[in-house]
Amino acid sequence: MKKLLFVAAIALMLGYGWNALKPAGSDENKIVVLEGEPARWEEPGSAETAMLHIDPDEAYQGDLLLVNSRHPVPKGAKLPDVVNLFERPDLMEGIGVLDNSVELPPDLLRKFAAMIEAARADGVDQFLITSGYRDEEKQAELYERMGADYANPPGYSEHNLGLSLDVGSSLGLMKDAPEGKWLEKNAWKHGFVLRYPEDKTEITGVKHEPWHFRYVGLPHSAIMQKQGVVLEEYLDYLKEQGRIQAEVNGTAYTVSYYSVKAGKPLSIPIEGSYELSGDNMGGVIVTTCEAGSPGAKEAGPS
Repeated sequence: MKKLLFVAAIALMLGYGWNALKPAGSDENKIVVLEGEPARWEEPGSAETAMLHIDPDEAYQGDLLLVNSRHPVPKGAKLPDVVNLFERPDLMEGIGVLDNSVELPPDLLRKFAAMIEAARADGVDQFLITSGYRDEEKQAELYERMGADYANPPGYSEHNLGLSLDVGSSLGLMKDAPEGKWLEKNAWKHGFVLRYPEDKTEITGVKHEPWHFRYVGLPHSAIMQKQGVVLEEYLDYLKEQGRIQAEVNGTAYTVSYYSVKAGKPLSIPIEGSYELSGDNMGGVIVTTCEAGSPGAKEAGPS
């Protein structure tokens, strides 16, 4: 039923001039996003075709891992190194912290700080990080103290992945504060998404949390924002279509889904730079960037 509703929603979007996601190769296979920043991947792209070898374990690593009540943090997941935010004042300009126990992976903190710098340019500058990475012990303590209505059991929270953080405002509740409104409108431009929107509770299984933001990276955040979908819907659609294309601020991307069988490596031809992420459901998503665009990794020789 949810699948039918999602398809219907996409069809309705067409009536408002939105481009539906379609398999790569069709004449209407691009979703064009006119705002935002292209992904800042580290290495330049290459036009040469090579073989990308994917290990089965890579289905359980990356920025698109799904963690919810049905999909716990995978046992083989590589958990991040984290820093206490009080130890990184160089990245905390204009950002408050609830207490001295909040931790984040340095890379996620840098990405968040860059987003907050953009918010300051718009006159929004009263941000407060209230929670970041939690190990299972911290999650268990929170779950025992708050109960199932307010916390997930250990191993079933995105905070255990190191890809999410809770953001507050010194001006009031996030649902009303300028900080919450700015993030809801602009976070996608920086690779973040509001993970638990008010109208998606039946899909996510989590009540509306206007403070909880998750990093998925570009172009995924742009596609999710434009199509009005959450991570569960986005991953289901990628699996269904196999391949889609997106253009974000003039940069073209191809997003491809592959199933990975347990214990069996997968090799695929790839051209140029790429990013790789598992989905925590037995699949991997390969995102390639057009030749000449900034890229994440170079595909090695076959």
